[in-house]
Amino acid sequence: MDINKEIKRLESIYLEKPERVFTMYLNTDPADPDQQGGEWRIHLKNALQRFEQYLEEDGDKAELDNFCKVKDRVKKFFAENELQLQKSVIIFATPDETTWVAEILQVPVETELYWEEIAKVDQLIDLSQTYPKSGIILTQREAIKIIETELGRQLATSYFELDLDTEDWKKHTGPHYAQSTVSASGTSVKREQFNKRFEANRHRWYKRIASKLDKFAKDRDWQHIYMVGNQDETHDLSQTMTKPINHFINKNMLDKKEAEVIKWITK
Repeated sequence: MDINKEIKRLESIYLEKPERVFTMYLNTDPADPDQQGGEWRIHLKNALQRFEQYLEEDGDKAELDNFCKVKDRVKKFFAENELQLQKSVIIFATPDETTWVAEILQVPVETELYWEEIAKVDQLIDLSQTYPKSGIILTQREAIKIIETELGRQLATSYFELDLDTEDWKKHTGPHYAQSTVSASGTSVKREQFNKRFEANRHRWYKRIASKLDKFAKDRDWQHIYMVGNQDETHDLSQTMTKPINHFINKNMLDKKEAEVIKWITK
């Protein structure tokens, strides 16, 4: 989802009775003291019941039927995804199903539910500004991993590994293999030799991948760039790039799972 395009699309929606737009921001964070017992279920159930009760009393059967269509789809979404919930859920939905946005997020929201003529996008705009489309560049000597995120969600992951024979960086579709490549002999001597070679050539080798990292940032419209790894390595790597680095993290997280890295950075 391109969040900026989605916001513009949602802002363009205006529906008159008996049509309406359902907007939901729901706090499902298990670490929140107010959510220790899964209170989000009660908040959601009560809010949906209040909307339904109001529409029944209002006597507009067509609007009530429309709301029930959306309500049933919302309940089905939670039934299918309850075990995957993280800190929050946002939903935008219309009865004719031309709009259905349902996202499980690792970032906090304030619980709000609406059934109105327009989609309520204020919180979504705030989230897009607080957690913009970002690139997380993790480096560990001869291996580099790139995690793309938006709204605290993983969009994609790419891996690069230095080929010591050609001194060029090769892209992989899976986890890096550099550790096994440079230590195939199983001796600490080979690793020590590589470390000396790496330190002597680090700046030159990082310069070879800088243009690829800059292209990633440009093509994917990163609004924020994190660089994570050994302080000396990230400094050298950043110096070879034209794109500015917004935040440096002196921590080795290359082998951590993407969700763990994103959670640590967005905490």
